[in-house]
Amino acid sequence: MNPSEWVMQHEAALRLGSFVAVLGALAIAERVWPARGDARPARRQLANLGLMLINTGLLRLVFPVLAVAVAMSVHSRGGGLFGLLGLPPWLEIGLTVLVMDAAIYAQHRLLHTAPLLWRMHRVHHTDLGFDVTLGVRFHPLEMAFSMGVKLGLVYLLGAPALGVVAFEILLAAASLFTHADFAFPPRVEPWLRAAVVTPSMHRTHHSVLRHETDSNYGFLLSAWDRIFGSYTPRPLRPEREMPIGLSEWRIPKKLGLPALLLQPFRAAPVAGETPAHFADKETPDA
Repeated sequence: MNPSEWVMQHEAALRLGSFVAVLGALAIAERVWPARGDARPARRQLANLGLMLINTGLLRLVFPVLAVAVAMSVHSRGGGLFGLLGLPPWLEIGLTVLVMDAAIYAQHRLLHTAPLLWRMHRVHHTDLGFDVTLGVRFHPLEMAFSMGVKLGLVYLLGAPALGVVAFEILLAAASLFTHADFAFPPRVEPWLRAAVVTPSMHRTHHSVLRHETDSNYGFLLSAWDRIFGSYTPRPLRPEREMPIGLSEWRIPKKLGLPALLLQPFRAAPVAGETPAHFADKETPDA
């Protein structure tokens, strides 16, 4: 059995194992080297993990034919763009990761600019804290939309299944990594940020200031924000102190799991329903 066949036979276990390993490592790192202290136990984390469980069930029930299965079907019969180009396998895998990361960047920008899509995506941005659980805080409608985009892209590319598996593992790990509550030393940060999105770079994206929220859209590679002019080097306020979230949604008791599921169907609160000042952090439960 060659390595590709082994990976495909153990695809589900590899994805789950890598996710659990990265989640566990980052949960430890943000408690040992906290950037803000947002990783302390709080009710908001239960809502985030609840969304993760719902989304996991959604993808298995609503999308039984996932991106990997589509890739295996299309690629095996030489379909899609890669089928026409006849590229070597290693290049197809590399281009799959590159193109899909660029597509996720473009999708992320669209989620911020299209009003209907923003209603789904703002669930992710209403968290008042920034820790690794924020990396799984996505509304089921957004997850369904994202999966539909990925399925279409895999079909059009004729992407190899191994490339899709690699991207899915990297995307899940990057989502956890970029939302973790720690920061790299100032001398290390610029070197890392030159290649990949770091927690400090993405933390700016969760600033309460809208012009900072509408920047730093990348998930894995940091180059897309620089290429397309959406890069913000640093927030106006120190990242350890700046308020996280959205100015319209500042009341923790209205950000529980049932409220988050209904949020896309509700208008944003009027100014009088939100606190006059922004608390930088949610008060921990323990």
